[in-house]
Amino acid sequence: MATVSNYFTGIAVKRLSAVETDPNTSNQHEFNGVVQMAAIFGRDRTSMPCRYLYLGNYEEETAVADGFLTWYDARERHPSRTEYRMYFQSNCVTELSSEGDILIIGRRPEGNALVIVIRQDSTFERQVLWLFGITNENNTFSVVPLEGDRNKEIGYVERTILESIGVEIQVHETDLLPEIIERFGQSFPSTRRFSAFARELTGREVSPVEEPDNAILTWIDFEEKLFKTLERHIVQGRVTQGFDNVDDFIAFSLSVHNRRKSRVGLALEHHLEELFRANEITFSRGQVTENKARPDFIFPNIDCYHNPVFPAERLTMLGAKSTCKDRWRQVLSEARLIDAKHLFTLETGISQNQTDEMRSNNLQLILPEKLRSTYLPIQQSWLMNLSEFIHLVSERQP
Repeated sequence: MATVSNYFTGIAVKRLSAVETDPNTSNQHEFNGVVQMAAIFGRDRTSMPCRYLYLGNYEEETAVADGFLTWYDARERHPSRTEYRMYFQSNCVTELSSEGDILIIGRRPEGNALVIVIRQDSTFERQVLWLFGITNENNTFSVVPLEGDRNKEIGYVERTILESIGVEIQVHETDLLPEIIERFGQSFPSTRRFSAFARELTGREVSPVEEPDNAILTWIDFEEKLFKTLERHIVQGRVTQGFDNVDDFIAFSLSVHNRRKSRVGLALEHHLEELFRANEITFSRGQVTENKARPDFIFPNIDCYHNPVFPAERLTMLGAKSTCKDRWRQVLSEARLIDAKHLFTLETGISQNQTDEMRSNNLQLILPEKLRSTYLPIQQSWLMNLSEFIHLVSERQP
């Protein structure tokens, strides 16, 4: 199985200082390196293509720029001293950078570089620090060895974070392509059918009753691989066929992008639905509560919800979002009879500011147990896993 070291040959991290971010303080356009970074970039002057990426609090607060990064020794003529630096040209990413932001510079196997600037105390910061196993960072570069626990195997969680920083992970089940084509032909099936197909192929590998947290991640991960396999086959055929004009190409590209985004959320709901059935939990999915709101799940069912004599304390509402970002607030206005809301997500390392706000709004976050470690220790005791949630709604069943 692929690991993080398949995509990076070296990582260096630091927090940005004022002299590196404030144009009123300095216009040097340089990061001060350390000698240990020579293990990543070598000891000789080198200029490499570089992708610059800025990640803020939300998806909308992102920026991307392409350019170059030059690694050199400012005292290369000195017989005994070294002073390594990294020169960059100003761009939209460096202009957004602030003192205290995390700076991660990664060397890719192809020889180019990836410079990531992440807003301090953001969810993206928690996710990327967890991915690379970074526990200490200050205003001086530290080299992060990608070995042992830091060299994580690439599963669904790791792949999602890597793709958020622009690293495309090729995951295909090419051996299963003939079976996929035999079942669905040369077109995309409905998400419900494809989700059921993924569960069918995993078979006895997971138990939705004994290990619901493991089951949901296994199903989601495997379906993603199956989908990418079919998508690659269909898209390659369309690319080979060619396009009549630029507008046709853009329309096709947008359809691919939109299908990817909408499919994951629906797949998550389908798999949760199957988990609840396997655990003999009654529920209603996508039914109207008030003001045309349609919560993802109501327990024990929508009839109990609208029954004025049914105890409100035995009602439960669950929202399902593969990623939260700032969209978690949407569930607060759904199912007004239920004061305490529940939200299931696959989002890793949500910032403490966000989870504190969730708690203040009486929203309980639920996620697969494997994802708990991506959160800060102070957050972990509050989080609920899927097995605990199933136990909760089971006790509230009529």
